[in-house]
Amino acid sequence: METANLHKKETDSAHFLESPVDFSLVMGGPLYQLYLRTRLAREPLELLVRRMLSISALCWLPLLILSVACGYSIRGTVLPFLFDAEVHVRFLAVVPLLILAELIVHQRLVNVVKQFTQRNIVAAEEYEHFSEIINSTMRLRNSVLFEAVLLVFCFTIGDWVWREGVSFRGASWYAVNSASGPHLTPAGYCYEFFSLPIFRFLLFRWYFRLFLWYVFLWRTRALRLHLNFFHPDRAAGLGFLSASIFAFAPVLVAHTTFLAGFIGNRIWHAGAHLLDFKMEIAGSLLFLLLLILTPLTFFMTHLGQARRSASREYGILASHYVDAFRSKWIEHASGGSEPLLGTPDLQSLADLGNAFVSVTHMRVLPFDKESVIRLSGWLLVPLMPLILTVVPLREIVDWIIKLAF
Repeated sequence: METANLHKKETDSAHFLESPVDFSLVMGGPLYQLYLRTRLAREPLELLVRRMLSISALCWLPLLILSVACGYSIRGTVLPFLFDAEVHVRFLAVVPLLILAELIVHQRLVNVVKQFTQRNIVAAEEYEHFSEIINSTMRLRNSVLFEAVLLVFCFTIGDWVWREGVSFRGASWYAVNSASGPHLTPAGYCYEFFSLPIFRFLLFRWYFRLFLWYVFLWRTRALRLHLNFFHPDRAAGLGFLSASIFAFAPVLVAHTTFLAGFIGNRIWHAGAHLLDFKMEIAGSLLFLLLLILTPLTFFMTHLGQARRSASREYGILASHYVDAFRSKWIEHASGGSEPLLGTPDLQSLADLGNAFVSVTHMRVLPFDKESVIRLSGWLLVPLMPLILTVVPLREIVDWIIKLAF
């Protein structure tokens, strides 16, 4: 009977490892079903360019047409439509990035989640629980209620935040000043009640997906995990989780791209200076880094315990080995009949030292500082053109030439 149960468990484990992991933060929910029905996508996430172009055009083209019709496309107001960097960045750069991120996150996170079982991180007896965590996360992903609440949020609180803190204060193509206060133009009505809600929904939906990623990792960290102290990634085998940082990179870059457009508008049309926004830039970078790194800290306790156990266990092993080495080669000075020259004991001693360094330098986080620096560099790229508002391009070119030669 026990043999039969053991065989069944091994069969079920092998089946779980061989079958594809049904984990995707993207392939589900009402919006994804709408993509399929309107032929903006084919399973799993084909027709990417069609989605990027169609949704961007849906948000941007009506504004162009209405602003031209009202005479606010290139003149007639302080901020004409074609000179509004923020609106073009928002719909022609940020929206495509958010849609592109769907494919990248889907492809990369599937492989990340698979490695929990491929590396035997999740113990065999926890496979059933791990599968249930995945299934429950996917059920939450498919929730109609969550996306309905998100849509209401975009039209209410999201609209209020835009009016109070983000919208351009001067006369513009979407709002004209009058004796009774600012009034929306036809293009403004389309902007506020059609294009912006679509943009907010795409953006805030990514926060919902990140919430699902948090939930998945939080529940997974509570399972019985098999960590390998001697794994060369110096994260006890959990180093693969750092791939999630760059899976979400397009989403984070979309944020700094939008920030660049927002700041650019204030510099070019409201007389602001780049240094006026140094706190906003620093705060945004810190927020985005914490947003994507925080869920990986859920495993910090596991890694801390693993490092302490590895240091203790390997320290005991190393003590026994060096005691035997000293007894054989120093106290007796002969090693018996074995010659010192060419003995494998010396190489073993060196290997022991290297292994001890690897174990004692195990990280308590499944990512390294190089990953954080690389991600920070990517986040700063959209903001680089704004430096031209402070330092002329000619001076930058001269500085680069001096560095090169």
